Amino acid sequence: MPKPCDATILAWTRLMRAHRATLTQAEQALKEEGLPGLEWYDVLLELERAGPLRPRDLQTQLLLAQYNLSRLLDRMAEAGLIERRSCPQDGRGQFVAVTAEGRKLRQRMWPVYAGAIQAGIGARLGPAEAAELAELLGRLYGTASAAAASPGRGSAASGAKPASRVHGRTSRS
Repeated sequence: MPKPCDATILAWTRLMRAHRATLTQAEQALKEEGLPGLEWYDVLLELERAGPLRPRDLQTQLLLAQYNLSRLLDRMAEAGLIERRSCPQDGRGQFVAVTAEGRKLRQRMWPVYAGAIQAGIGARLGPAEAAELAELLGRLYGTASAAAASPGRGSAASGAKPASRVHGRTSRS
């Protein structure tokens, strides 16, 4: 296997640093407003967009480890943000659905999250630069998601049904 050139290593390093910095900024903004983290947002958004899902299907969409998702869903159910429903086709199976409280919380989170996106990217890149970055990252993401046979994470956070999610993250990345 060929070794990466210096430019590829630099691109990787900057991608990882930018990823960490922008996610940290978004998490901090949510925390300052007394809101839960982005993983909660991701679950709520995915359940709003896709409807009730089996936990394994939600796990595939979010790329969270099963044990992380199980604990997160437990906390969210205790908070009344999601509900578990039995699966009519499989008595042992269950679906997870967002509640009205969960929808309200995600809607309260979005302005804070949107502000962090604007501060982290929109304030630093013009629309054409952001579009170019999205194109380049999409090329990387397309390769990665095809290899993983998974659609991956990240949704348009506003809840409008966009083509891709706003933040492509794996668990706690």
